[in-house]
Amino acid sequence: MAFDVTPGGGKVVAFLDVGTNSVRLLVVRVQPNHYYTIITEQKEVARLGEGEFARQRLQPAAMDRATLICQKFAELARTFGAEEIIAVATAATREAENQLEFLHRLQRETGLDVRVISGREEARLIYQGVVSGLNLGERTAVFLDVGGGSTEVIVGNQTEYSFLDSLKLGAIRLSNLYPAGTGAVTAASYAQLRNHAHNAAVRMLQHLEGRHFDLAIGSSGTIENLSEIAARRFLKRRRQRDDTFSYTQLQQVIDSLCALPLEERRKVPGLNPERADIIIAGATIFETLMGILHIPTFTFTERGLRDGLLVDYLARGEHAHLVTEMSVRERSVVQLGRTCAFDETHARTVARLALDLFDSARTSGLHPFGDQEREWLEYAALLHDIGTFLSYTNHHAHSYYFIRNADLLGFDQGETAIIAATAYFHRRPFPRPKHPEFAELDERPRQVVQILCVLLRMAESLDRSHVGVVRRARLLTIGKRRVTLDLEVDGDCQLELWGVQNHADAVEKAFGCRMTITAHS
Repeated sequence: MAFDVTPGGGKVVAFLDVGTNSVRLLVVRVQPNHYYTIITEQKEVARLGEGEFARQRLQPAAMDRATLICQKFAELARTFGAEEIIAVATAATREAENQLEFLHRLQRETGLDVRVISGREEARLIYQGVVSGLNLGERTAVFLDVGGGSTEVIVGNQTEYSFLDSLKLGAIRLSNLYPAGTGAVTAASYAQLRNHAHNAAVRMLQHLEGRHFDLAIGSSGTIENLSEIAARRFLKRRRQRDDTFSYTQLQQVIDSLCALPLEERRKVPGLNPERADIIIAGATIFETLMGILHIPTFTFTERGLRDGLLVDYLARGEHAHLVTEMSVRERSVVQLGRTCAFDETHARTVARLALDLFDSARTSGLHPFGDQEREWLEYAALLHDIGTFLSYTNHHAHSYYFIRNADLLGFDQGETAIIAATAYFHRRPFPRPKHPEFAELDERPRQVVQILCVLLRMAESLDRSHVGVVRRARLLTIGKRRVTLDLEVDGDCQLELWGVQNHADAVEKAFGCRMTITAHS
């Protein structure tokens, strides 16, 4: 296959990972035939999670550092001609009570719309990024990523994962909980760290008990530094790509690090001096997981979350079918629906009608939204009734809760909030700021939900009898202040007509138009 790699060809896209310890940037040029080349990779230590986890608040100095780095990285990406900058934030931002303050500041000062992703979504992206650079063949691997605020554990092969988890364990988090000071780390102090890590991993261990792994692959700065130290000590050289290290060698490295005071630790060959104060906590987590999972050896990969963002981006483009027949997002939504025993036929009928209404309303100039909002509407329609799994009474509220707390893979928190709110308001009065489910959204997501929820409640009513009597539904404008709901039907649709007529006031609030209804076969 021939690739177009001429300078300036293709589209430049940047990926930014706002982590608990570091901010990482990846800028690539994506060619029309799906090939890409890396333009630059950058990393700077921000310590965003410094002093956060005990208080659940990002500290002002930490936000200052992270904002400045993000600003400079965004400027760099734009200098390279980036047309898009896809930015995500992980554990430190995810758990902070002042999350919105930080996100709004980033948007204001850097122009970045940073998405906050769940722990399991972080694990999925890490898997995608790591496995995209591996040739596992028929082997099954366990992937370990020890970050600043969380540790992701994944089990999978070349094509799919079978287990994802995110532990509230990280090098900065653990260091903040058990400050080591500037001296050597005693055996008692290390045992305390190890005990905490073990307790935090018990639930994960129960899920993986008895599982077999052909190999272990580590990623992140902690494991990179431990690998570098091990290579210098045991191989007498710098680490190379396929180097393998044993659990025993890891323990020896940790013992030597614990024996040194902080200033001496900074001088250890292979250790980044900026990481010397948190390396013991990070090493404890990695060593504990290797021990309880009975992993004898490990290799390190430089690939991680940034690469996963790239793979995910490619999977959503015009060549998505080359990556997967069904997207991670669609699979995740359908899986949640089936877990909640949803009426899939009804859900898909409502989704089809909702998209009919969305498309015709867009063509008629009733709303300005595009493919992204259309996709959110489709998923909200598929999941709007899953709350009946708990109880039909107040099921819209149950649906909202399930969607918000399901860790839907492939979605960030903002998207999940929009989908959940759209499902919630399919049975509620027109959304107002007094509603908590609506008030938590920013201004633009509110505008989106106000339109999508009206289209969803109309589509729901158009399958009121659950027999698919309405074949097609279109919203057609008549002048500036009137809209016609045009229906193609099979048979008696009186229940559907009564139901959709109840939404005339909501249609007028959403679109500024009075609605009339016509039905024909």
